[in-house]
Amino acid sequence: MGLHRFKPLPSGRMGIFWTLATIREAALVEFGCMGHMLYSGVTLKRAGVHDACKLYSTHIDETDIALGGTSRLNHTIANVVKNDNPRVIFLLPSSIPEMIGTDIPALCEELQPKYPGVRLLPFGYGGFDVIQHRGVQEALLLLAKTLPVDTEKTPQPTFNIIGSCADLFRFQSDANELVRIMEGTFGMKPLCVMTSDTSVEEIENMGGAHINLVIRQEGEATAKHLQERFGTPYLLGRPYGIEGTIRWIEEIAEISGMTANVDFIKVERRISRKRIAPVMPNFQHIVRSHADEAILSLGGHADVVRGILSFGCNELSLFKGTCWCDCPHMGSEDIPYFSEDQWVPVVQEHKKGYLMASGEVLEWAGLNRELQISNPDTKWHLHPYEPPFMGFRGAVHLVNLWINEEIDD
Repeated sequence: MGLHRFKPLPSGRMGIFWTLATIREAALVEFGCMGHMLYSGVTLKRAGVHDACKLYSTHIDETDIALGGTSRLNHTIANVVKNDNPRVIFLLPSSIPEMIGTDIPALCEELQPKYPGVRLLPFGYGGFDVIQHRGVQEALLLLAKTLPVDTEKTPQPTFNIIGSCADLFRFQSDANELVRIMEGTFGMKPLCVMTSDTSVEEIENMGGAHINLVIRQEGEATAKHLQERFGTPYLLGRPYGIEGTIRWIEEIAEISGMTANVDFIKVERRISRKRIAPVMPNFQHIVRSHADEAILSLGGHADVVRGILSFGCNELSLFKGTCWCDCPHMGSEDIPYFSEDQWVPVVQEHKKGYLMASGEVLEWAGLNRELQISNPDTKWHLHPYEPPFMGFRGAVHLVNLWINEEIDD
């Protein structure tokens, strides 16, 4: 493993962990070093995740490694079932069991008859050959393949959100804004917010939804599977900006056949425009007379970067600066993947305009950490009620951040 000044790309194990650790009525048991789970648990608390999945680690020592022993895992599962009685126990390997070839799926198959009331669900990708985003994708897909039960559509139209996971910055606030918009526009309630605000039971019943809203590309395989099994249509996309959110609503109406509440949309558009109206002349002046200060540079998840960039450039006429994503498999011509060696000089050379990136990057560069749009984070976020980035309220929030950044400069 090479030397890094900053946090390297998280492993697939971490992507799986962040996807599973927010699910209620479940327990997550890691077969590996105790320190992994302790640090991961603190990270979740810093992100505002509480009273969700029960987290356990077996610990592992030299004897287990040398002889391939799994007695610690057996003992841990027995204790978890006895003390918590979860509906599902997720089994997650760390890098050492993965490297020595511990067959956790076979172990679960052997132990399952002992616990008829608890489902043992093993996950892979504990090694270093798979990164975070692939772990998120595989975890979402395995959940959708194994937990949902055959069910009829709900009497009243409902929806699922797929891809709201704890690895994304402001994941809870953004999901809350989408729920608010869906209820106001279509009168639809969420059936399952997968996975930032959900339970095992809600995942089991997600086949009853009338549409799936996929808010990150890692969740599309899950939506395709649910479409094939339950016939549920889906929309892939994150709504940013006022007009961008309205277009997103129109796509949902077209796909679902639902009629949108035009009055709700008009009110939201009017309120949003009224709130940003006082500073719109400032943006127009900056764009016309100080073009170098109207450059928007972004670094983070490819879908987040693309969405915020679209709002800034298409609705506020800002200019595209240097933009990059944090996953080598999601890089494209317009938003390439940047390694640490590539984004460091970009940040060092930033003098004017807006730079939005991870909290770690902004803190290191001495820039405004209020412009954070991605992780790694450096602060505590104890509640889910911070302003979102998506939706109508997210548009106002972004404009507020950008105009104050201009004033501070």
